Amino acid sequence: MNKLIIGYLILAVLVACKEDHKKVQNQTVEKSRYQEEYRPQFHFSPKEKWMNDPNGLIYNEGVYHLFYQYYPEDIVWGPMHWGHAVSKDLVHWDHKPIALYPDENGLIFSGSAVVDTNNTSGFRENGKTPLVAIFTYHSMEGEKNGRKDFQTQGIAYSLDNGDTWTKYVDNPVIPNDGIKDFRDPKVFWHEPSNSWILTLVAGDHAKFYTSQNLKDWTYLSDFGKTKGAHGGVWECPDLFPLQIEGSEGEKWVLIISVNPGAPNGGSGTQYFVGDFNGKTFSTDQEEAKWLDFGTDNYAGVTYNNVPNGERIFIGWMSNWDYARETPTKKWRSAMTVPRKLSLEKVEDDYFLKNYPIDNLDVLTGSMLLDEVEIVGGTSDTLQISGLNQSEIRLRTASQNFQLLFKNELDEVLVLSMDSQKQIFSVDRRLSGKVDFQEGFGDKKHIASLKGLKQGSHQFRILMDWSSMEWFVDQGMLSMTEQIFPTKPYNILIINNKDGNEPVIVESIKEVRSIW
Repeated sequence: MNKLIIGYLILAVLVACKEDHKKVQNQTVEKSRYQEEYRPQFHFSPKEKWMNDPNGLIYNEGVYHLFYQYYPEDIVWGPMHWGHAVSKDLVHWDHKPIALYPDENGLIFSGSAVVDTNNTSGFRENGKTPLVAIFTYHSMEGEKNGRKDFQTQGIAYSLDNGDTWTKYVDNPVIPNDGIKDFRDPKVFWHEPSNSWILTLVAGDHAKFYTSQNLKDWTYLSDFGKTKGAHGGVWECPDLFPLQIEGSEGEKWVLIISVNPGAPNGGSGTQYFVGDFNGKTFSTDQEEAKWLDFGTDNYAGVTYNNVPNGERIFIGWMSNWDYARETPTKKWRSAMTVPRKLSLEKVEDDYFLKNYPIDNLDVLTGSMLLDEVEIVGGTSDTLQISGLNQSEIRLRTASQNFQLLFKNELDEVLVLSMDSQKQIFSVDRRLSGKVDFQEGFGDKKHIASLKGLKQGSHQFRILMDWSSMEWFVDQGMLSMTEQIFPTKPYNILIINNKDGNEPVIVESIKEVRSIW
């Protein structure tokens, strides 16, 4: 064989080896990046720096997009961009470059995205269907100068399935007539009216707009000045129809986040069930209903264009009371697991259920504990390594029980049911690090049993390094809480105070890391 050819072959082998070594190095760096203290192992979090609201949730061409509020310079809130990640299963995520940067119109606040299949916008080129993002511009200069019109709505489009974006030259598309909090547009295609419908919030209420082309918007109506919770500013609306479980009927659901004013303090997400006729939303509901009674599920919205028509929700797993102060160092904040929303009618009332999507089951691994029964009036102490990254399923008709998650430092997280008081509660006051902010560990958090049927209940608990998500009866009730134990929990104590009914732990399984 020619010496020159042999030389080329040797060089090619050396280059290939170098590339393989580089890939291994990159994988090692990436893996180590996700081992930092308190880093969630199966919840989405950014590689580094600050993250808050999910934005632009859209499915297109086999890809689920997650955009989010992002500040790439620090782990505290700063000038907002749209960060970007993609997934094929809503479980495993790949990070993408920043999608939208601030410009002369302002910072890039929250918003949504749609697939403009019919090219109503006219952005299509070379047969490529545009994705169109609709977002809030926030002018810091306008805010500092004391103006009230510093928030407007802009659009951008992508012709490569979200990889790159072009901002519309005539932004903003919805100006501001002088409303201080005027933001967070969520858009969807409304088939009956053959138009786009946009919902945004204006301080203490929601506003609806319509458009034929995503560029020119006409005001339709207002909702909410006298309904629901008004302890703080309304944010992050979402309007969509849902079929009532067990029937052919359908109702419209309007999600509204509010900060402050949630039932257990700070930020929370309320919902309304009613009707939408293409112009106005109406409901007989007077009082606020809450999507989640924990303190760490905020600003959540749902995906557009999901292929099977399911309504999938992701929330920001934090609370503005302490979001800037949680004890992480390289990054800050995570998202909830994706949850399927469904609507159940109980007597004459409607309840919005939220429950982890089925895809999450692919992460469950080895059995940490098989079925155990704790008879009425007794307690059991279970030594379990790996509790901080686990899925716990149990069932019981017990009316009074506690689950205590402990570590060797006697830090303890307590989950309780008390039917006499008609409440569930989460007590994180001694759960680990709680002193980084005055209100983080100051009280128990309470959820009403309203809407739950009598008899046996199903419970599912997802424990990640720094979070707990508790679902009752397929999501009829949920509580999401951040926790920061100094060492992993390795003891589960179950106190069954009901003398008549057992508590049955069906399984405790490892949940594998998505990184």
